[in-house]
Amino acid sequence: MVEGVGWICPLCGSGETALFHSNALRSYGRCGRCLLTFVPPEGHLTHAEAEAVYRLHRNDPGDTGYREFLDRLARHLPSRIPVGATGLDYGSGPGPTLSVILEERGYRMRIYDPVFAPDTGVLGEKYDFVTCTETAEHFAEPGGEFRRLDGLLRPGGWLAVMTQMLLRDEAFAGWGYQRDPTHIAFYRLETLMWIAGRMGWQLETPEPHVALFRKG
Repeated sequence: MVEGVGWICPLCGSGETALFHSNALRSYGRCGRCLLTFVPPEGHLTHAEAEAVYRLHRNDPGDTGYREFLDRLARHLPSRIPVGATGLDYGSGPGPTLSVILEERGYRMRIYDPVFAPDTGVLGEKYDFVTCTETAEHFAEPGGEFRRLDGLLRPGGWLAVMTQMLLRDEAFAGWGYQRDPTHIAFYRLETLMWIAGRMGWQLETPEPHVALFRKG
């Protein structure tokens, strides 16, 4: 990595960053403190450009394959969160589906999405759990976003995150996940551990790409 790029880590605020990778479209930084891999601001799409990409998504509660994909996270909640608890699906997307799955299992759900469900009133409430599936990789300022998520949780509440983890640095160049122009933050297990430590959360990783944080 090339030192002295001058980027500030959008998760931990450290200036201990370096160029991790670059291609014809954009560059990627790596934080030496929390190990977040990130696209610096000059590589971000505009809000309008990102929204245009999001509107191409075809998320459908009736799509069996999509429901099975989301169940990779949903199936871990009943053993930790009692039926009847109230949750928020943060980043619900154009076709809210996880909230439907969890309502079918007896949970009370609200949804929030800055593009498709922008009712900020739900952000003034407290929840027993918050789900965040295929959303954290879109965070331009993950430090602020995780603080917001912490503020949405009651003591003892759970934050359930699903995002593709960066498992091997040497595979990054060929990793399809980083090629999505709306994906700008990439997490290693060490990054999740850093987040848990900073926020005072307990971390469980019941399967690859699923992280469950419990607020103290």
